[in-house]
Amino acid sequence: MYLIEEVKNLSKTFYVTTPIYYVNSDPHIGSAYTTIVADVVARYKRMMGYDTFFLTGTDEHGQKIMRAAKEKGMDTKKFVDDLAQRFIQLWKDLEISNDLFIRTTDDYHVKTVQDFFQKMYDNGDIYPGKYEGWYCVHDETFWTEKDIGPDKLCPVCHRPLEHVEEENYFFRLSKYTKPLLDHFKDHPDFVEPDFRRNEMLRILEEGLEDISVSRTSFDWGIPLPFDKKHVIYVWFDALINYVSAIGYGRDNEKFNRYWPADVHFVGKEINRFHSLIWPAMLMSVGLPLPKKIFAHGWLTVNGEKISKSKGNAVDPRLLVNAYGLDAVKYYLLRDITFGNDGDFSEDNLIVRINADLANDLGNLVHRTLSMVKQNFAEIPDPSEEEKIDVDLKDLLLKTIDDYFSYMDSFKFTEALISIWNLVKFSNKYIDMTEPWLLARDPAKKERLGTVLYNLVDVIRNISIMISPIMVKTSKSLIDRINQDLDVEMLGWHKTKKAKIEVGEPLFPRIDTKVWKKVIKMAETEESQRKEEISIEDFAKIDLRVARIKKAERIPKSEKLVKLLLDVGGEERQIVAGIGLVYTPESLIGREIIIIYNLKPTKLMGVESNGMLLAAKDGEKLRILTVDGFVETGAKIS
Repeated sequence: MYLIEEVKNLSKTFYVTTPIYYVNSDPHIGSAYTTIVADVVARYKRMMGYDTFFLTGTDEHGQKIMRAAKEKGMDTKKFVDDLAQRFIQLWKDLEISNDLFIRTTDDYHVKTVQDFFQKMYDNGDIYPGKYEGWYCVHDETFWTEKDIGPDKLCPVCHRPLEHVEEENYFFRLSKYTKPLLDHFKDHPDFVEPDFRRNEMLRILEEGLEDISVSRTSFDWGIPLPFDKKHVIYVWFDALINYVSAIGYGRDNEKFNRYWPADVHFVGKEINRFHSLIWPAMLMSVGLPLPKKIFAHGWLTVNGEKISKSKGNAVDPRLLVNAYGLDAVKYYLLRDITFGNDGDFSEDNLIVRINADLANDLGNLVHRTLSMVKQNFAEIPDPSEEEKIDVDLKDLLLKTIDDYFSYMDSFKFTEALISIWNLVKFSNKYIDMTEPWLLARDPAKKERLGTVLYNLVDVIRNISIMISPIMVKTSKSLIDRINQDLDVEMLGWHKTKKAKIEVGEPLFPRIDTKVWKKVIKMAETEESQRKEEISIEDFAKIDLRVARIKKAERIPKSEKLVKLLLDVGGEERQIVAGIGLVYTPESLIGREIIIIYNLKPTKLMGVESNGMLLAAKDGEKLRILTVDGFVETGAKIS
């Protein structure tokens, strides 16, 4: 059981950050997701009494941005100014409570980056060299020959790579392989979730390579302090925002108060930069490492990757205007398990509004407050408890304990499930105690008062627990029962006597028969019926049964797995993108179906001689297997 005197932590600080968002296009629901999560954490920590600093911002340098501005015929600075303002305005519209919005074009950040780079140079960790290899402009990422296949496509975004040959400065990242391995060992919760940590460990165990940290082929960036012909690599520049924002090198009191950061929230695609390169940079200048990197999954919309061409790069304000900010935030945190990939489905959002918010919470509040208003001048006093009251009390106290545990570990879905179990049991409590019958018997007035007091007490506790997530709903609830929104008041029977107001329904039900949805997916070639092929075309495909003999992950890839197959006595190697769903160990011995006569190719530098068949439904992926025993190598016809 939690101790209420331990709830508030007035002497402690908490520093939470989002990634800084790249300003090559408008913000959408995907970028809003991380910011909303960070906002919930910041609000929760402030509620708990922490001196909290919440940082977000925009990343405004790099070749991709310079090209995007040129394509629009705009001055690059004007281009980034316009887009940065769109992010700033969106966060205001979403009522994000950030303490600072940093831009990498801010003068103080530019100065801090140059000072940081100079320290690394003075410490012998920056040296001149020549880079020759492949570069993805879209991801602003360098790739070696072994990382890519013969098609010369980026392993992450699958766009064409550009061959780069230029004089650069390099960072001795390899020097920090052992120190980082030691840190991962000593701090097992440094990177979360666990499977993201394991991905980084596999890269570390192979050994880090030095990386290029300057460019000379364009000038939209921060010049090196000691060589003005070079600009600092955009990722190197961007990562330093986490210390420049809180005064590193210019406001030691503020910097020492908040650093190290308690958590960097990032998308899984930039985990390597934050969990390996950024800590090595900090080690180079002698600064403590952040306490945690939390790399969450990707957000799709209605089962599709977010894309302007698909019509699902939706402005979150359209959703908020249609459904309300609290409903959208509730859905995001309730239906999408933070850390994993998730899908934003407008249909599922409507289901949550009607079921959880209108039916469950809305009915509980309306029924309770209406009966209090009808039968008492103010919130009544409770009297002797019965068994059902004790059941409600026990569940409430358990929910409070679970709430703190879940919120502290960023398990928002579990926290909301726990609260809504309390909501549902409270509605059941109404059905079991039947207060409408108690109200008909004057002799049972005292019992009626107890039942209604208990229900108001639960509503008060719920309003406090949901306050970091559903700010307006929480305030509406607490105002209706005229109580204090104070975390120290969480607990049983802490509701004071007061007049109440029933108010309007919290969440009106949505009639799906007439409701017009916000997200209108563009019809794409994929959504249209595929072109029919002849039986002769199909006959060209050689499908065979194979058994997996060995499976191992491809280094530096989150989803690629190398499989050694037995195909009728022949050994064959293929590479499959199934690593996010299947562990290598779980694949060994499975009988699968492969395309046997597919032209060989290379993925991340590893040869693949065939392709396995799998079915994908949204984010669910399953490999296709055979029914019963079939000899390996058998043809499928």
